[in-house]
Amino acid sequence: MAMLDFDPGPPDTVAQHFANVPSYADVQELFWYDWGPVFYRGRLDGSGRLLAVASDPGPTERIAGRTLVGDAGQRVQGFLTKLGLTVSYTLVNAYSYALIPSRAQQAAPLLSRPDQLTWRNTLLQLITGPQLQAIVAFGVQARSAVHLWTDKPDVPVFEVPHPSSRNAKALVDGWRAAITELRTIVTPDPDGDNTGANYGPKFLETDYAAVPPRDLPFGVPPWLGNDAWGRHDKPRHNNSVERPDTDVLNTLVWRAPKLD
Repeated sequence: MAMLDFDPGPPDTVAQHFANVPSYADVQELFWYDWGPVFYRGRLDGSGRLLAVASDPGPTERIAGRTLVGDAGQRVQGFLTKLGLTVSYTLVNAYSYALIPSRAQQAAPLLSRPDQLTWRNTLLQLITGPQLQAIVAFGVQARSAVHLWTDKPDVPVFEVPHPSSRNAKALVDGWRAAITELRTIVTPDPDGDNTGANYGPKFLETDYAAVPPRDLPFGVPPWLGNDAWGRHDKPRHNNSVERPDTDVLNTLVWRAPKLD
């Protein structure tokens, strides 16, 4: 039955805009360029009550063709779950291509380059509507992209650490404070619950949530978007998709769970 609940893809207008993404060719050495762009997850019809902006897609996102699907995405899904949002959200990135982390500082000027800036801001206008109640920027790149969105809707903006932040205390403290305030702003979905536990002093497995099938393309394995099995495996691995050290630019390794 899960096969019947899937993301059919973007509306025609948004799909055309995706097709017109400005070239990254002149800065390709800063990105995993050969793998192409990944654009979104969630609703693109303006019905989202929360817009979340992150940094860039990772290896699992490339496999899924949707953003925020791997470990970071499952943390963000837990964030949405604490707000009672099961469907009314839109997730995008500052960059359409996967950024090589060690080159983030070199890539930063690209966010304000006129062609990239105009394209990204037009996209944000296309996918948001009058139901939007809040914007969350996850991390430094996202914060810059949101700051550069000069015509953004008049809704509260929350700047929190990226879900992959290495400062565990700052991450959980920032997310806890944001959830507390967002619960007074964002209306939960009818089948959601925003009264459950907030984040404690540490990030726990119960703070993750699986990416729902409705956010993923038809035909993906039912376990894609839920790496709980890897987080419990020995040795632990937080993502089912990795870039191997032997060929970091052009190879992805995708690992399936060992099902009983």
